[in-house]
Amino acid sequence: MLILGIESSTAQVGCAIAGHEGVLASAHSTRGRRHAESLAPQIDFIRHQARIELSEISVVAVDVGPGLYTGLRVGIASAMALAHGLGVPMIGVASLDLVAWPVRYTRRLIVAVLDARRGEVFHACYRSVPGGVQRITDYRVTPPDELATDLAAVGDDCLLVGDGVLRHADVFSDLRRVEVAERGMAYPNAGSLVQLAHAQALREEFVKPWEIEPLYLRQPDAEINWTTRPS
Repeated sequence: MLILGIESSTAQVGCAIAGHEGVLASAHSTRGRRHAESLAPQIDFIRHQARIELSEISVVAVDVGPGLYTGLRVGIASAMALAHGLGVPMIGVASLDLVAWPVRYTRRLIVAVLDARRGEVFHACYRSVPGGVQRITDYRVTPPDELATDLAAVGDDCLLVGDGVLRHADVFSDLRRVEVAERGMAYPNAGSLVQLAHAQALREEFVKPWEIEPLYLRQPDAEINWTTRPS
């Protein structure tokens, strides 16, 4: 089984191909908001690196958010088009799950935090469990100082990971018993996406392309701007 994963919920866009032996090839780039221009060349690049044809793909996985609206729309639309064209099922994985996955071996409370712009962050908390992580809170969008207050009240040793922590470092810097993960783990990773999707594929947790639902958590900027315009 070969899985193509597409990740585009943040400033970074990436893709990866994995099989039963693990990740075969991956590519990522951060070029502002040029996700649509970057994605197709990346997919072609990793296809050549993995030495496969797109017709060999069995499943298309995609990051469904939460994340930045334009990036999510590009990634999900591209993934749906590929899955429909290839006649294969899809798997959706949340961006915060992808951020938490690489630090799954810590004993601390994992807090995945992504920059939501407008002075807010997307976040969720996780605990390490055998074989991965388990989410223990809802996906939320709040101001970063509200999250910092909640973490101070919890009192657990915490590992914060994600670009939202870096963007609002001043808010979290005074918290006790808190460590910030390295900068290289700040974005959701396409390699993590295909690994998590592979586990779901083995359990046959597939959806049809038209059943994929983006996880926005709030209205896109354009809708808010339109509804708040003076009449």
